[in-house]
Amino acid sequence: MPVPDEPAATLAKEPLALPKIGMPRRPAGTLYRGREGMWSWVLHRITGVSIYFFLLVHILDTALVRLSPESYNAVINTYKTPIMGLGELALVAAIGLHGLNGLRIILIDFWSVGTRHQRLLFWIVIGLWLVLLAGFAPRQLMHIFGGAA
Repeated sequence: MPVPDEPAATLAKEPLALPKIGMPRRPAGTLYRGREGMWSWVLHRITGVSIYFFLLVHILDTALVRLSPESYNAVINTYKTPIMGLGELALVAAIGLHGLNGLRIILIDFWSVGTRHQRLLFWIVIGLWLVLLAGFAPRQLMHIFGGAA
């Protein structure tokens, strides 16, 4: 009968040492943990769905002109209220944010360093959106509340 090697015999007597793995301090491995990537995703979905429903209503109210011109005129008159004017402001804001964020997504997808700069791109989109909205909102608000001719 062969004699076992001494190193193998000593290894059999010692317990196996497992590496100690500690818990991470924070969850890792994803952009969608309340950071810019997640908010970009959420805002893109909200603005997209909002624009979709606006287009649906727009198609339906425009179709009224063929069915009943009087009903069409009644619907158009309801659009002249201040609440609907604020809705138009929200629509322009949604379209602007959705469009700029769409360009951001294209840059992330097709630019070789886009994923590394996605956080910066998010803040650039927000800055451009606010600048463009600041150019539109005062005029729209004057139109809604009677400050414009």
